[in-house]
Amino acid sequence: MEVQIFGVKKSADTRKALRFFSERRIKTHFVDLAERSASLSELRRFADRLGLDAILDRESRAYAELGLRHATISNERWLDKLVEEPLMLRMPLVRQVGHGAKGLTVGLAEEEWRRWTTT
Repeated sequence: MEVQIFGVKKSADTRKALRFFSERRIKTHFVDLAERSASLSELRRFADRLGLDAILDRESRAYAELGLRHATISNERWLDKLVEEPLMLRMPLVRQVGHGAKGLTVGLAEEEWRRWTTT
């Protein structure tokens, strides 16, 4: 099994996710959102499965600084905005990688990750 983790190094939950998989010797591919944004198709994968509200962090500093609290924007435009401003994402975004892998989580989800590692 392999996982892909989207987050930033200064996020405690992202560091916990990296440590969780590292301790279990599971190969991880880390995408630092401070350096490179997730692609639109990656974000769409999470939004389609979990919903836009699951991945959009309306409490983030970036969200507040952009003045989006009262914005009325379509889901597709929100995804474009999240590509442009990845620090508005709830972190970490974690997905299983590989043939038939279907696991996706947002935030700290150790119970779900444990299920991935035991099956």
